[in-house]
Amino acid sequence: MSLVVMKFGGTSVEDPAAITRTAAIVAGRVALGKQPVVVVSAMAKVTDQLLRAAAASEKGDRAAALEISAQLRQRHRETAAQLLSNSTELIEFIDQKFDSLDEVLRGLAAILELTPRISDLIVSYGERISSRIVAAAFAELGINSIAVDAREIVITDSTFQKAVPQDALIDKRAAEKLLPLINQGQVPVMGGFIAANEAGITTTLGRGGSDFTGALIGGALEAEAIEIWTDVDGIMTADPRVCPDALRVKIISFEEAAELAYFGAKVLHPATILPAVKKNIPVLVLNSRNAACEGTRITSLAPRCRSPFKSIAVKKRLSIIDVVASRMLMTHGYMKEIFTIFDKHKCAVDMVSTSEVSVSLTVDSNDNLPALAADLGQLADVKYEGRKALICMVGDDIRGQSGMAAQVFSAIRHINVRMISQGASEINMSFMIDEDDADEAVRSLHATFFKDPDPAIFDVEARRANALSS
Repeated sequence: MSLVVMKFGGTSVEDPAAITRTAAIVAGRVALGKQPVVVVSAMAKVTDQLLRAAAASEKGDRAAALEISAQLRQRHRETAAQLLSNSTELIEFIDQKFDSLDEVLRGLAAILELTPRISDLIVSYGERISSRIVAAAFAELGINSIAVDAREIVITDSTFQKAVPQDALIDKRAAEKLLPLINQGQVPVMGGFIAANEAGITTTLGRGGSDFTGALIGGALEAEAIEIWTDVDGIMTADPRVCPDALRVKIISFEEAAELAYFGAKVLHPATILPAVKKNIPVLVLNSRNAACEGTRITSLAPRCRSPFKSIAVKKRLSIIDVVASRMLMTHGYMKEIFTIFDKHKCAVDMVSTSEVSVSLTVDSNDNLPALAADLGQLADVKYEGRKALICMVGDDIRGQSGMAAQVFSAIRHINVRMISQGASEINMSFMIDEDDADEAVRSLHATFFKDPDPAIFDVEARRANALSS
């Protein structure tokens, strides 16, 4: 059996036309003898609207919350009516779920406290409803599909809003609940992002977690491939909105893709790669609006590339924290004390630089920074500044190529660089600059390092076609 897990993002199921396109893609895999398992996100923007409804309820604005719910109910009802010749049963299901959601919102407006557990319950409705609509649409279009509640399979701990998957339990549930359906030739359709703890209480894997669900299911079923269907042609050499001449990367390694995902590339959730790496399952990033494009293939080992870099990622909204303590820096245990404070505030560090008297660290800008700085201030003098961006350049064996740093910083010599990291990773060179300079830095670097791209790694034909058409 050639089993493939296909994850479709919110824009791939955003309306009847998108769902019909998605159905055609899945039917095409079936026609090729593949056995798909389909994972879908909520319809585009639905999760954001559910969070807005939750925030309104927490403030006691029950009317605003219920109005958002009513708008979402109407959108889902209209989608179902357009997709099905007889949508009565599906619309009844949609109404039941929105009735249940409204009860939760009313209760929240009464208690005025939005806990992580309640937040997870509220946002779960997006995937619970979208997966049911997609499964029904597939069946209408001739695919032998069946809706499956992801919460019965993806089991996590109770860390609400960013739950940790329990791999052994997921493997067991997938074998019990998915394999029998697959063996009968059915196409399971389940929501991504949502999960449950062992007690059956709804949890979520965090924003972007639908990718993670796809990879977890792919790993549990030991799939032939995991396909991530989105609205771009694959991983690009840079953000096309910043660099219009950005190229599609045809093939990249797991390690390189994970670095890009963590450091700001929007195509993949950072955790997506991990279950695939464990089972050595290739991941393909594909475009549901351009299904003929071969996308990007992510594998354990990628061929050598004559270009030093594969892609440039940007992570914005960062802050630099400077901790200065000349009398204590070399004291045993001092660094441990610093990171204990970061751990207390659950604040992840992207980059660290040390000198004889100071430590500089970069973190996501957030509301906890003043409290974090106050705790650090018990150890040393502390200052922090925001509106920074981290530029991450990923490629194969950067550390082993002499003169690479000189080429990089020559390309951006007109831009002030605050921090540099090279050597911690063989495949990543990163540096911190002001956020306002980020786009200009990316364009300068891209012009320098991708003017003669390797056609074995990059889609140079698309660049030629664009040049001819213009």
